[in-house]
Amino acid sequence: MKLQHHLGGIENLGPVSTETRVFVEPWETRIFGIHTVMMAESAHLTDALAAYPVDQLPTTFKDNWTWASLRTGAEDMQPFEYFKYRYYEKWLGGISQFFVSQGYITADELAAKTEHYRKQPDAALPDQPNAELETQIEAYLLKGDSGYNALDGAARFKVGDTVRIADPEAVDHTRLPGYLRSKTGTVDLVYPGAFSYFVTTGVDGIGKPMPVYRIAFDAADIWGPGKSEPNTTIYADLYDAYVEPAN
Repeated sequence: MKLQHHLGGIENLGPVSTETRVFVEPWETRIFGIHTVMMAESAHLTDALAAYPVDQLPTTFKDNWTWASLRTGAEDMQPFEYFKYRYYEKWLGGISQFFVSQGYITADELAAKTEHYRKQPDAALPDQPNAELETQIEAYLLKGDSGYNALDGAARFKVGDTVRIADPEAVDHTRLPGYLRSKTGTVDLVYPGAFSYFVTTGVDGIGKPMPVYRIAFDAADIWGPGKSEPNTTIYADLYDAYVEPAN
């Protein structure tokens, strides 16, 4: 599995950052803004619980863009490259690659724009007011989105069941923390309804709506008694696809 999916309990990764600011550099706010606009006009919102008229927006953006899309772009990086860059630099890389791969801009055009602003950092940025899009962004920020669905039937597991966490094939993006793979825990809560992720993770198992469980683990069972504080419980929300019977 990819290293960036399996950080829990790994030693000697260097000092832990205690930075509390959401944005450290001014340009990071722009990256967050670009991502938010893409989320607000994503094609998948036509099926969202909130009635968004995204198919009527005056925009050339006609693709799906979700948190999963963003994380896939970052986590698909070579692991040592992943740790080299700052948080929003990875966002920028994933977003840029998406626009290139989907044909919105060519790699040469992106390189030319990059060189232009490196030489002229104070040059004016494109300004194309779009009142309809601004209204959509505001609505999205207020109403959000949801992958909630009614559950057809009963969940496979119930509170108190002992379960084992699966060890699926590693993929570009997963919702399964690497340090929980093959570990045993107890179902602490079955969330009502079923939940989707808007995209499929392929052989990883996420796709159609499914139950989600809060599962409790003894920290010592995950990292060993010598590296865990006594009487410590770790809780994780996990999709049904990642949960198996304990025997």
